[in-house]
Amino acid sequence: QVQVVESGGGLVQAGGSLRLSCAASSGSIFSINVMGWYRQAPGKQRELVADITSDGSTNYADSVKGRFTISRDNAKNTVYLQMNDLKPEDTAVYYCNAFVSMPIMKRGGYWGQGTQVTVSS
Repeated sequence: QVQVVESGGGLVQAGGSLRLSCAASSGSIFSINVMGWYRQAPGKQRELVADITSDGSTNYADSVKGRFTISRDNAKNTVYLQMNDLKPEDTAVYYCNAFVSMPIMKRGGYWGQGTQVTVSS
């Protein structure tokens, strides 16, 4: 199995910043293709915030472009989300997803437990 653990959530005022981290680990060698951040606000569906491939290609939701930056450390199987100029509508539980490409027996997406981000107005 692959474990995915997020950290860095919290309470911040509007206009503030937070940095989320997510680390994937396993008892054996594995390769991750895409790592991404998703969020789910109360009463809403989970949505993609940003993702990044192993070669550094990024993709962002329109609502966070210019404010959030995703980055990745392949050697540490870790992905980060720097969130600036936070708005109350960014309040949600943020989940990390790691898509494992190899080995075949572990191929698939793995979710973390989520970390709460609350932005006060």
